[in-house]
Amino acid sequence: MRVIVGITGASGSIYGVRLIEVLKEKNCEVHAVVTKSGLQVMEYECGISKVDFAKKVDVLHEVDNIGASIASGSFKNDAMVIVPCSMKTLGSIAHGIADNLLTRAADVTLKESRPLIIVPRETPVNAIHLENMLKLSRLGVRIIPACPGFYHRPQTITDIIDMLVGKICDSMGIEHTLFERWTGAK
Repeated sequence: MRVIVGITGASGSIYGVRLIEVLKEKNCEVHAVVTKSGLQVMEYECGISKVDFAKKVDVLHEVDNIGASIASGSFKNDAMVIVPCSMKTLGSIAHGIADNLLTRAADVTLKESRPLIIVPRETPVNAIHLENMLKLSRLGVRIIPACPGFYHRPQTITDIIDMLVGKICDSMGIEHTLFERWTGAK
């Protein structure tokens, strides 16, 4: 499986980093694109530099390189996930504004009818954010807000992160054991 992972400057870059770890454990080919603010947030929140992050993926594309392979529909990928996704990026995608490689790759994913998963990480949201999410949802984009459940009784922050990453994997049909599934009240 070949997956494009986008990371923006919204808080929660740990979700994107953990998703990439899981995808690599599943032998997926991972192409990543990170916004400039995404790199800053990742360094601040996770202590991961651009150099260290590049070692985690198969290809790290520069956000300004609109000529990269992932900017073309002829680049075959199985899915694209933007995690976390800022409201700026979400709004750009909703309105067809492909002004960098991340939004261009998302636009291509949509035009090629490939799975696009967006993980917004903002709260509270306003009506503009909701309308943009609704617009994308109507186009077939899977919206997975960074809102973990607690029925699996997390004990650590990693348990909470893995819950959300597991939901993303579920959306791509990737088997995992990242959290205990609900089997009904006992």
